[in-house]
Amino acid sequence: MEIINHIEVAVADVEAPRRFYEAAVEPLGLSLVVSIDAAQTGRGTPRYGFGRDGYPSLWIHEEVGDRLSVHVAFTAGDRKAVDAFHAAALAAGGGDNGWPGIRERYHPAYYAAYVFDPDGNNIEAVCQAA
Repeated sequence: MEIINHIEVAVADVEAPRRFYEAAVEPLGLSLVVSIDAAQTGRGTPRYGFGRDGYPSLWIHEEVGDRLSVHVAFTAGDRKAVDAFHAAALAAGGGDNGWPGIRERYHPAYYAAYVFDPDGNNIEAVCQAA
């Protein structure tokens, strides 16, 4: 099952979002798989890669200045994982942006939950199985 190939998110302070993502994506079977220290990035700040089976599909890095927020939709194996993602994300400091449930506007089996991460990015977990 593909989650996404990868996406990179710029954040204001990389350590708070790192802790957020470590907690929020764990119910989806994802974890921190790569940490690149500030000296290695050449940008003066660390980069963190989250994924499955050792492959980083989501990267976060610190960036200063104006930026656009992003939307990331993670594939969940079942509806219970969507529910667990939402609960874990809120417990880790995220903000609610849509409780778990069917989103008929997409299709009758589109079960999703949405949260804002600590930097206001819209993060979703979705299960499209009936």
